Amino acid sequence: MEYIILFLPLLASFVAGFFGKLIGERNSEIITSLSVSITAILSIIIFYNVVTQDYNNNIVIASWIKSGSLEINWAINIDALSSVMLVVVTLISSIVHIYSIGYMSHDPHKPRFMAFLSLFTFAMLTLVTSDNFLQLFFGWEGVGLCSYFLIGFWFKRESANAAAIKAFLVNRVGDFGLALGIFLIFYLFGTINYDEVFKLIPTILDEKINFLSFDFNSIDLICILLFIGAMGKSAQIILHTWLPDAMEGPTPVSALIHAATMVTAGVFLVVRCSPIYEFSELALSIVTIVGIVTAIFAASVALVQNDIKKIIAYSTCSQLGYMFFATGVGAYNVAMFHLFTHAFFKALLFLGSGSVIHSFNDEQDINKMGGVKKILPYTYILMIIGTLALTGFPFLSGFYSKDAIIEFAYLKGDYLGYFAASAGVFTALLTSIYSWRLIFKTFHGSYNNTKQPIESVHESPMVMIIPLIILAIGSILGGILFKDLFIGQESSYVFWKSSIKFLDPLSIDHPPIWFIILTPALVIISIPISFYLFVKNKNVTKVLIEQNRPFYLFLKNKWYFDEFYEFIFIKPLKFLGYLFWKKVDGSIIDKFGPDGISKIIKNFSIKAVKFQSGFIYQYAFVMLLGFSLLLTLLILD
Repeated sequence: MEYIILFLPLLASFVAGFFGKLIGERNSEIITSLSVSITAILSIIIFYNVVTQDYNNNIVIASWIKSGSLEINWAINIDALSSVMLVVVTLISSIVHIYSIGYMSHDPHKPRFMAFLSLFTFAMLTLVTSDNFLQLFFGWEGVGLCSYFLIGFWFKRESANAAAIKAFLVNRVGDFGLALGIFLIFYLFGTINYDEVFKLIPTILDEKINFLSFDFNSIDLICILLFIGAMGKSAQIILHTWLPDAMEGPTPVSALIHAATMVTAGVFLVVRCSPIYEFSELALSIVTIVGIVTAIFAASVALVQNDIKKIIAYSTCSQLGYMFFATGVGAYNVAMFHLFTHAFFKALLFLGSGSVIHSFNDEQDINKMGGVKKILPYTYILMIIGTLALTGFPFLSGFYSKDAIIEFAYLKGDYLGYFAASAGVFTALLTSIYSWRLIFKTFHGSYNNTKQPIESVHESPMVMIIPLIILAIGSILGGILFKDLFIGQESSYVFWKSSIKFLDPLSIDHPPIWFIILTPALVIISIPISFYLFVKNKNVTKVLIEQNRPFYLFLKNKWYFDEFYEFIFIKPLKFLGYLFWKKVDGSIIDKFGPDGISKIIKNFSIKAVKFQSGFIYQYAFVMLLGFSLLLTLLILD
């Protein structure tokens, strides 16, 4: 069963990618969608076995590397943590595959697209089922490569190519940190297998190491380097700039990679390495602070964006911040619970936005929409469900997972915990405002598209609506059904067992009642406020913008991160590259290298050709001259 889950998407990708033209577009879609759907069913069975029968396994597929003391196997590791990720990856992937049949119906390169989706699924499954850091790194780089392929899928668009390159390069920064962390683990322990490393961690608690001329505690340095990798993949602040630009890819890509799977790999890495992070207070504090700042930053930027997909992209960035500060306060199981529920409602919102874009003939500006709630009734209702779940409306999935993060941060009991909880409440308010802004400007009010008549707007086909319905069910029931299993006071420890390490048990106290009802109250109150600001009286919004123009531009320009990086890194590197090309490459290497040699040969050829005059007496003179020279040399010898 485990072999089928891992390799069936790879086989489907191979068939669709290399034989897509031979078997046809429809067969490529059927093969890839059916293969990933089978893996989803099998993953659910494995998850059920883990829950009910305490199933765990480590299947060695092959011996991968043997060099001295280093032994690395290619394995499929099944435990509670990997079983949850298997369900998330395969279920969302199968839904996206089916949705793509309708969304990409007019694209001439469907087999290639479906092949990339399946290849990505294989790489992600490799990542989450690894039992060592090298296999994890293989999957880590694999999903990065597939992300590059899929973001730049419409390669004839310059913006898509630029976004793909940006995502690839920014992720390389984080991946370099991850690679250094793995090197350091091997240097200290002589192994990179999870179980062996986790057992040896207590033996180096006080060991110091010099890095970049600073003395670090070894465990702190390992955790920080691994977290740099997680920051890149999960788009945390400083290394976040690639995620909004990645919306240049097709919408199914946004739902699969940038909402539910690849971007959660960083959270998975930190949770998987909880036996290391539990011994590093410094690293946990850094994770908490980065998560807090990212959550507030992304939510604030989403308030003023007009691209429907970029609003949801920044929302993803913000929710990942929640997950990280949950891990930072030691609530790893709560982070995984939010990762699980978030996959459903964020994929629902992305695919719902894709349905809107499809209906508006690829229009993505919410200011050019409006007044279509009766024309797109299914999409409207389903996106309402996704929005309610995202904002943490009572009794939907986000309510159970996101509020749990805020409550556990509060129960941490120190200044950082209280700060995280306060930031979580504030971010929840911002989340509700920008989410309802998207809904109201997209579906309510007057129709604002001057290029497309309202009569041409149409509901998406059922092949796109049915996946949304499945995700809506998960968004409604995911929280209430799995709350006790994932974060229950006793059952969660039974479920997670050794896959997550808690050095100190999580608090079993309850926050004050006023704190428990604060976030849901703000979420509910924000709905009529948002309706008033963005539908009923838009002039108030315009006045607020004009009165706070500098702050509005600060948010509109995404805190000027791109401009800052342009000034600090891109322009100086471009200048150095130009300088090297003109002064070194052109003036020295080319001048005395290929250009110089070719110039000498050319000049020699020009001189030599003059001897080819066609006059016999000149040829005779040259022959005589040569004979005289040869005779002279013979006499001298």
